[in-house]
Amino acid sequence: MAKRGKKYAEALKQYDQEAIFEPSEAVGLVKKMSTAKFDETVEVAVRLGVDPKKQDQAVRGVVVLPHGTGKTKRVLVFAKGEKAKEAEKAGADFVGDQDMINKVQQGWFDFDVCVATPDMMSEVGKLGRLLGGKGLMPNPKAGTVTFDVEKAVQEIKAGKIEFRLDKAGQIHAPIGKVSFDQDKLTENLNTLMEALQRAKPASAKGVYLKNISVSSTMGPGVRTQY
Repeated sequence: MAKRGKKYAEALKQYDQEAIFEPSEAVGLVKKMSTAKFDETVEVAVRLGVDPKKQDQAVRGVVVLPHGTGKTKRVLVFAKGEKAKEAEKAGADFVGDQDMINKVQQGWFDFDVCVATPDMMSEVGKLGRLLGGKGLMPNPKAGTVTFDVEKAVQEIKAGKIEFRLDKAGQIHAPIGKVSFDQDKLTENLNTLMEALQRAKPASAKGVYLKNISVSSTMGPGVRTQY
């Protein structure tokens, strides 16, 4: 286990680690305990009452946070013709078809999200090993394989995030920066939790939201509930 620093130890003394706080209180504590010299990301970790080994209990979805994440994502769009022009107009950072595919094949990854029109997927699919390994492969469920590239790009730029159950049965997602107002972080957190509730598998039994923790990049987790 990684050794924690003095600032982390001091932060732990500021609250009851076993207590479960209201969302706004939890966010306030996270902001208060942030001592890093950079604008830390505020993250949420949720342990779900599902079996990650069962395909019918997979939890995955997307949500647009009302106040964004504090990070502007670089968007690559695989499209051609009018759809390429639409993507450029919407604010995509990189747009192209075979030229961009070749660039990625040569090891270029200076982007955060990939969007592709359906007619490009036969070629983009050849990048499966490269993009898939980095979690960048366009996916219809994430809204990144679509002919409505304008909407896709605008939502990503506005703060759209994807959440996905990991092998340990947890969801990890950013909800902003510690520099955000407490109310804005709380609203982002509420929006994410509502999306998680909507994504609950029909086959999931018992308690769905088992443990919810909010933390900053360098700080300890504060438990909350919904």
